[in-house]
Amino acid sequence: MDRFRRWIAPTADYEPIQEPTVYGDDLDTQPRQTQSGPPFSRPVYWVFFILGVSMLWAWNMFLAAAPFFHQRFQQDEWAISHYQSSILSVSTVTNLGSVFVLAKLQESASYPRRIIVSLMINIGIFTLLAFSTLVLKNAPVLVYFWFVMVMVFGASMATGINQNGVFAYVSGFGREEYTQAIMSGQGVAGVLPCLAQMMSGLAVSERGKQQAPEASWKSAFGCFITATVVSCLTLVSFVWLTKRQSLHIIDDESGSTNTDDQTPMKTVSLRTLFSKLRLSAISIYLCFVITMIFPVYTSKIESVNDGSSSSRLFHPAAFIPLAFFFWNAGDLLGRTLVIKPRYSLAHRPWALFILAIARSGFIPLYLLCNVSGRGAIVSSDFFYLFIVQGLFGITNGYLSSCCMMGAGYFVSAEEREPAGGFMSLMLVAGLATGSLLSFLASGT
Repeated sequence: MDRFRRWIAPTADYEPIQEPTVYGDDLDTQPRQTQSGPPFSRPVYWVFFILGVSMLWAWNMFLAAAPFFHQRFQQDEWAISHYQSSILSVSTVTNLGSVFVLAKLQESASYPRRIIVSLMINIGIFTLLAFSTLVLKNAPVLVYFWFVMVMVFGASMATGINQNGVFAYVSGFGREEYTQAIMSGQGVAGVLPCLAQMMSGLAVSERGKQQAPEASWKSAFGCFITATVVSCLTLVSFVWLTKRQSLHIIDDESGSTNTDDQTPMKTVSLRTLFSKLRLSAISIYLCFVITMIFPVYTSKIESVNDGSSSSRLFHPAAFIPLAFFFWNAGDLLGRTLVIKPRYSLAHRPWALFILAIARSGFIPLYLLCNVSGRGAIVSSDFFYLFIVQGLFGITNGYLSSCCMMGAGYFVSAEEREPAGGFMSLMLVAGLATGSLLSFLASGT
C-alpha cells in the first residue's frame, strides 16, 4: 500500500509552487495562483466560455440529428444497425489520436493557431453537413453513410485540435477562473441540445409519423447550420482575444498590464507531466471512464408512468431526452459550483482521486430503474431523474472542473501550457476507454 501511495502521490520535488492566501490572522487553506499572469478580465472570461460551448456543441449536434440519421439509413439493414457504433468508434479513435499527437508536439507550437484551424475545419464540416440534407436527399444510403463517416472524422479531428489548443492556451494565463469558464461552456453545450431533442420528440408525437421524415431533415439542417454559426461566432471572439493579447493589453478597469508570449517556454515530456500530475490525471481519466456508462442506460430507461399516463412527456421520444437534460443540467451545476473557491477541491488531489473512485457507485443505481421497460426495483421517476441522473451529472461536472482547474498548480509557469494539453489528453483517453467499455453494458 505504501508503494502504491508513493507512485500516485506527487513527490517532494513537485510540491505546489503557490503560497497559501492569508486573510487577517487566519490562514486560508485554499491556495492562490501566483499573479505572474494577467489580472482577471470579464470579457476574456466570456471568450473562454464561448470556446467551451463551441468545443462540445459540434459533437452534440450529431446527437441531436439522430432522428434524421435513423430515418436516412432505415432502408439499409447494415447501415441502420451500425451507424451509431460507427460514429462513436470513428469519433473516439480520431479524437484520442489527434490529442495524443498534439500533446507530444510542443516545440514551436502555436496554440492560438491550432484553435483557429479547428474552428475553420468545423465551419467547413458542418456547412457541408447542413447542405447535404438538401443536396444528397436522394443519394444511395451507403454513399451518404460514408460521407457522414468522413464528416465525423473531420469534426472529431477538429475537436481534438481544439481541446489541445484551448486547454493549453488557457493554462498559460495562470488563472483558474478561465478554465472554469471553459468547463461551464461545455456544460451549456450539453444542456441546450437535450431541450431541443425533447421539444422535437413532443412535436413529432403530436404531428404524427407521416410528417416525421420531413421534420427530421429540417431539424438536422437546423442543427448543422447552428453548429456552423456557433463556430463562426467563436472564431470572431477568439480572434478578438488574440489581437488583444498581441497588443499586450489587459483591461482590468484600472489600467493595463503586459503579458508574456503564449507560446510554451520549453518542451516537457508526457512522463514528466504525469509524474507531477498523477492524482489529477488519474482522477479525470477515471471520471470519464465511469461517466460514459450513463448514455447506455439513459437511452434504454423508460418512465415508470409511461403506460399509466396520457402525457406525451412520459413517452420514450420525450422522456429519454428529458433524462439526458437532467444529467446535463446536473453536470452544468457541478461545473459552476467551483466558481466559489471555498467549494473547490482543485488543490486537493487525494480528495479528487477518492471522489473519482466513489462515482462507480452510481452504476448499480441504474439497474434499479426501468431498463428497457422490464420494470423498476425503485418505481420512481423522481429517483431516476433527480437522484441517479442529477447527482451523477453534478459529480461529473464538479470533479472534471476541479481536475482541469488544478492542473497548473503543481507545475512551474513555463510548464502550464503543456500541462493543459496533457490533461486534455487524459480527459479524452477516459472518454475513449469509457466508450469502449460501454459496449459491455449495452447488452444489459
